[in-house]
Amino acid sequence: MTVLPDDGLSLAAEFPEATHEQWQRLVAGVLRKSGKEVSGDAAENALSTLLEDGLTTRPLYTARDAAPDPGLPGFAPFVRGGRPEGNTAGGWDVRQRHAAADGSAVLTDLENGVTSLWLAVGDFGIPVSSLASVLDGVYLDLAPVVLEAGAEVEPAARELLRVVEERGVAPEAVRGNLGADPLGYEARTGQSYDMAQATGLARQCTDAYPGLRALTVDALPYHEAGGSAAQELGCSLATGVAYLRELTGAGLSVAQACTQLEFRYAATADQFLTVAKLRAARRLWARVAEVCGAPGQQVQHAVTSTVMMTPRDPWVNMLRATVATLAAGVGGADAVTVLPFDHALGLPDAFARRIARNTSTILIEESHLSRVIDPAGGSWYVERLTDELAHAGWEFFQSIEKAGGHAAALRSGMVGERLAETWAVRSAKLAKRREPVTGVSEFPHLAERPVVREPAPEPPSGGLPRVRRDEAFEALRARSDAHLAATGSRPRVYLAALGPAAAHTARLTFAANLFQAGGIEPATEGTFADSGAREVCLCSSDALYEEQADSVAAELRAAGAEHVFLAGRPGQYSGVDAYVFAGCDAVALLTAALDRMGVS
Repeated sequence: MTVLPDDGLSLAAEFPEATHEQWQRLVAGVLRKSGKEVSGDAAENALSTLLEDGLTTRPLYTARDAAPDPGLPGFAPFVRGGRPEGNTAGGWDVRQRHAAADGSAVLTDLENGVTSLWLAVGDFGIPVSSLASVLDGVYLDLAPVVLEAGAEVEPAARELLRVVEERGVAPEAVRGNLGADPLGYEARTGQSYDMAQATGLARQCTDAYPGLRALTVDALPYHEAGGSAAQELGCSLATGVAYLRELTGAGLSVAQACTQLEFRYAATADQFLTVAKLRAARRLWARVAEVCGAPGQQVQHAVTSTVMMTPRDPWVNMLRATVATLAAGVGGADAVTVLPFDHALGLPDAFARRIARNTSTILIEESHLSRVIDPAGGSWYVERLTDELAHAGWEFFQSIEKAGGHAAALRSGMVGERLAETWAVRSAKLAKRREPVTGVSEFPHLAERPVVREPAPEPPSGGLPRVRRDEAFEALRARSDAHLAATGSRPRVYLAALGPAAAHTARLTFAANLFQAGGIEPATEGTFADSGAREVCLCSSDALYEEQADSVAAELRAAGAEHVFLAGRPGQYSGVDAYVFAGCDAVALLTAALDRMGVS
């Protein structure tokens, strides 16, 4: 029998081991060709990406990027998952949201892969009186029900429990969440309701319904107001701690209070940040629970982000939701809700609901995503990002506690101000298309037929704002649509191509893409006089600009051009009013163009 050496099979053993410094020198050599004279760590930093919360993603992670031991799945600090087996038994809980009193749609979802229901009840969804009919035919001992009822949480909970009792469901078989979330409701609306409702429901669940939770710690209001991942984590921790104080003050033990909480987070198309956020959330809550003297297993419900969804070219939302769902599954979420691709347009149709539930089904059944426990575990990048995000989230949580707790921080405006600051920075990146939105700020389709849906109930408002990545460009496109409806044509810009196709194609394509993002139709055929445009953009190479830009700009002005753009970096060309280039403030440029064109 052959005995292998201690290190087993050494792959590529004939090659000398590469060092980090050698890699840095190779990077420096590549950067030198582009005109950047850097070396060592500076070369590596040149390829790094700055994230929100002061975090940085580096181009290379190695064993030297150590992070604290994440432990084992199912054990503190629960970074690797809340259960030892993860989601391997049957995948995550596929939870579909319903905001309309449509019992047929509910049953269709349950018959085709959905395993639990999330019902928006009350003024912003299904009437409380319709709850029984919506749940007609639903096996309440098999399908958990999660309520979202705002200030109507108590009557909604009473109605659900009445239906449960009327149908003879054993109390120990009832699963789900009654959805009490006073601080989340206040964040949404600026109004509060009595915490005694939540504590009363928690006592009732503790005494009679061991599988039913009473409270939701919903972090979505902070994400949807433009908050960063760390701010979302900090707000959820502060809310959870506030609820623990109220529940223990009402007579529950810390352990009992912890079992009454379920945490809800956003899943975005930034897959690694989402994975790290969910892992960091479990670690942080484990620390809170440890200090309080109770087990710290956090139950997580991940929801695909509404901030990333667009009403324009909504089909792309399917791709965004798929990446977000993958991230939620890899991150170890217990339940995942995939919002339909037409969520931003109104009530989803049957096709949209089918695609939403099948997103989870395909990832679980065909991609086998749930067969691996903590798929990201051991990745130097993910482990390091998880640790850094946990520290950033904890820091924001501490700032809220120093402000007097979450309720005080909300009411003083401290939370709203911090979220607004974060969104302002991100909005600037969106305006410059540093963070592209496919189908809106990049690759827009002006001739796209709008997708129309039945209006959904108005969501609660009055508190923190709701933002979307596309909102600035959406406002520009709406102005263009109104102009089209009033005049029969869109505002136009003439793209003047100078020289052969090889010289102008790249910049002409870039300029056409940018102007369409603001609803301005590019004209490329015929002459400027034939185009019907009042503004023009020169498109060519730098070499041809040096030869022709000044004279061509003068000719176009003589032909009636009122404003001349040039596609390229700012230069000293006479007759050119503005420059269109990668990284320019597209929103400001397009807004000014529409203003000059008289598009209101």
